[in-house]
This record gives sequence, C-alpha cells and structure tokens, in this order.
Amino acid sequence: MTITTLSSATREVKIGFDQPFVIIGERINPTGRKILAEEMKNGDYSRVEADALAQVAAGAQMLDVNAGIPLADEPRILAESIQLVQSITDVPLSIDSSIIEALEAGLAVYQGKALVNSVTGEDEVLERVLPLVAKYGAAVVAISNDETGISEDPDERFKVAKKIVERAADYGIHYSDVVVDPLVMPIGAINTAGLQVMHVVRRLREELKVNTTCGASNVSFGLPNRNGINSAFLTMAMGAGMTSAITSPLHPEVMQAVRGGDVMMGNDPDCANWIRAYREPVAEGAGARGGRAGRGRRRG
Repeated sequence: MTITTLSSATREVKIGFDQPFVIIGERINPTGRKILAEEMKNGDYSRVEADALAQVAAGAQMLDVNAGIPLADEPRILAESIQLVQSITDVPLSIDSSIIEALEAGLAVYQGKALVNSVTGEDEVLERVLPLVAKYGAAVVAISNDETGISEDPDERFKVAKKIVERAADYGIHYSDVVVDPLVMPIGAINTAGLQVMHVVRRLREELKVNTTCGASNVSFGLPNRNGINSAFLTMAMGAGMTSAITSPLHPEVMQAVRGGDVMMGNDPDCANWIRAYREPVAEGAGARGGRAGRGRRRG
C-alpha cells in the first residue's frame, strides 16, 4: 500500500489507503477573508494563530497555510506564517501558493517534510515546481488540469494526473510523494460532479497507486446545508479510495462523517479513535453502584 509521509520537526503523519483519513485544515487562507488578509499584510498573525489552534483541537492532522494576498509580499508573509504555526503546533503543513518565490520562501524555513500545494499539468509549471519539490525533499499535490483547463471527462483528468506523476519521477520524486487532486466541481452546477471524482479516484488508486486529496467543500458550493453535502461526499469519496481532504475541521458533522468512514473502512482498529472522540464522560460519582440503583428503579 502506498504511504505518503509528511512531518514537522517532531511529528509524522501518514496518508495511505490503510491509514486513517487525513483532514488538512483549510482555514489559514486569506482568500475571501478581508479582515484576515489585511491583518496578515500588516504582520498581524493573531488570527492565523487562533485558526491554527482551533483546527488542530477540532481534529485536523495537518494544516494548509496560504498567504495569497494581492499586492502584498507573499513570500515574506508565507514564511512568517509558517514559522508562527510551527512554533505553536506540531502538525505537518501544506505550503499553499501559486507563486514559486513564495513556495521557496516557505520551504526554506519549514522544519520537516512539507506538502507543496500545488503543481498543475502545464509544462511550464511542472518545470518550475517539481525541481523545488525535489530540492527540499517535499511531497506535492498534483492538480489534474492543464493548459486545456478542467475537463468534465474524468478519464482526461486521469491522463493529466498520470503525466504529472511520470514527470515527477523524472525529477526523482517517487509516486508515493505525489498526492493527486482530481478536482471537485460544484454538484449544484454539474450533477455528475460526484460521480466524476469517484471514477478518477478509483483509477488513481488502482492504476497509479497514488494517494489523493481535494478541496472537499467545493462540491457543495451554492447549496443550502453545505455540511450535509460535504459529509456525504467525503464518506463516499473515502469508499472510492480517497485518502485525505483539504477542508475545515470546525464542522462537527463533517468530522463525524470522516471518523465514521474510518470505522467502516477498517482504518480505525477497535473503533479507538471513534470512542476517544465521542465517548460520553462518566459523571462524577457514577459507577457500578449507580448503575445497579438505576436498574432497581426501572423494576419498580
């Protein structure tokens, strides 16, 4: 079974077919968050710190860190954000940028083995990002679109993913260090979007033997009760072979769906993680004596 190992200075996380599903917390991202963007631009990382701690407390095993702010010094902000997050939590990070200089700045200060988010199938992008991934011994998210855009044909997306995996090998990057994003489209706009993803994920697992991830909340864009859709999507994606997702862990129903999926997939031995998360605490003073008294009352 393919294992993608990521690490911080003190902790490892394994993404794999027989491993618990990995939630990569998405909240440290200024896109669409004007207050966060302005704070990060001005060197105020208090909200970044709060988001990092809240996501880890909610169950995220990794965190995605993005500093994409227009007209800002993205390399500096990304590097500073990474250093801050690594100073307050031990989870591995996904370094998220489309700017090569920002990726390098982030990788240069990162402690451990990072996940680079991301590379696409355009030749120019591959030639810029993959050498950087190889230089720093990182793993990389491979997004299955190229110069032609995002195809609605899942087999075309598979071809792009295959190209990236093969090109990565040319740079000495093993397929276990390529985590493919098959691209999740809004199901409210494309009714077959879920089926497309399941089809690609199965092929990626069976033929390329690579791990997978996605921006899970994209599937519910524009719909009411988005967390219900996201939960259903994630459990079905897990059944198809998906092994991680970039999403918010702050929604209890989503985390419950993922943990339940781990139980059903056999990736939570003895249901230990489920029990740890949801076991009701024993009330102070309760125990066997209290249980017997309760049964006596019912008989009466």
